[in-house]
Amino acid sequence: MRSSRVLFVALATLFAALLALATPASAIERNFAGSAQLDYQFVPTARTAKASPNTFDGFTMEFAGKLAVDFSEKVSANMKVCYGCHGFEADMMYFDVRVADELNFRVGRFSPSFGAFNLRHDPANHRLSDKPLPYDMGRMLRMRQWNLSVLPSPFPDNGLEINGTKWLGPSVQFDYAAYAVSGFKAEAKSLDIDFKQSRSPSAYYVDDNARPTFGGRMALTFKTGETSDLTLGMSGMYGTYDPNNEQSYAIIGGDATLRLDKTNIRAEYLGRRTEFSTADRTVFKYVVADARGDFSMKHGAYFEVEQALTPELDLVGRVDGMFRVGNVEAASELSRRTSVFRYTLGTAYAIERGLRIKFSTELWEFSNRDALTGRKVELSMHTALAGSF
Repeated sequence: MRSSRVLFVALATLFAALLALATPASAIERNFAGSAQLDYQFVPTARTAKASPNTFDGFTMEFAGKLAVDFSEKVSANMKVCYGCHGFEADMMYFDVRVADELNFRVGRFSPSFGAFNLRHDPANHRLSDKPLPYDMGRMLRMRQWNLSVLPSPFPDNGLEINGTKWLGPSVQFDYAAYAVSGFKAEAKSLDIDFKQSRSPSAYYVDDNARPTFGGRMALTFKTGETSDLTLGMSGMYGTYDPNNEQSYAIIGGDATLRLDKTNIRAEYLGRRTEFSTADRTVFKYVVADARGDFSMKHGAYFEVEQALTPELDLVGRVDGMFRVGNVEAASELSRRTSVFRYTLGTAYAIERGLRIKFSTELWEFSNRDALTGRKVELSMHTALAGSF
């Protein structure tokens, strides 16, 4: 308890000192922006007319509105409210205190810097209706069986982040971020992270074990031409998710983005190691190994090519998938080693400036057969209207 108080006083003192460095602004500048998407997902291979609870099919709506306020050249604030299947959510509510380009302090509620896709998770910032499987939040088929993805995006949390940018010569840019946040949650003796509890106000927006999760990201961007560049990044995150501070999780990631004029090529990998309690071995589907039997591994990756055919029309192809290894609950339809792959082809057409219509078809391949239909292959289709303002 004493160490927690000392840490709190130290952080409060540091933040107050940084505020003192700020030069008062002669005029406060405000900027409001937002994005929205209405998507319709049809699953012709579903068990019944409606695929839920295996996925969020039918009409789903996403909306995000962001207000940015510059108090001075060094202090700014951002507030963002989003709406989706989870209802309304405070996606951002933080202060930035910029000492220099190389040193910025972010305090409040924000999505920690992890991976490349999270930078463009708003529906108006990517050309397909759905997110890549490692970051999927609800449109994945059989999502309840898999307990969603590796790291559902966005993942807003409360905490402190230090980030900055440094140019290493005229053509190389280095970006970094390091943070301490509350982290994900679950009940005691759980077998996996409970993402719903982690973002639900019913459990309060506070840490369940008073131990922060630590993480960070580093990225290098190489400017190879006026309209081309290459970005390589790596990310990591570690913490505990249960109230007793006993079960840990560790997430690692690597990403690469290549922009060649009107072509964007993206690849990303995420892996999460999640410990769970083996105190009650009767809840498991398989015999618990005495060694290395108290954790699971979930891997996810995607490869995506986005090609602008005309100023209005984009063609997108994506291959993504997940692979899980480890014991499962006795009632689970998954096996000890389970995989899913998805192949997506889609288009995005700009009707007007800031308004696009999206079409995509997804072919799914599961390693496990559906308990009722016996299928391993599924099909889903999307039609969406996305806009930004």
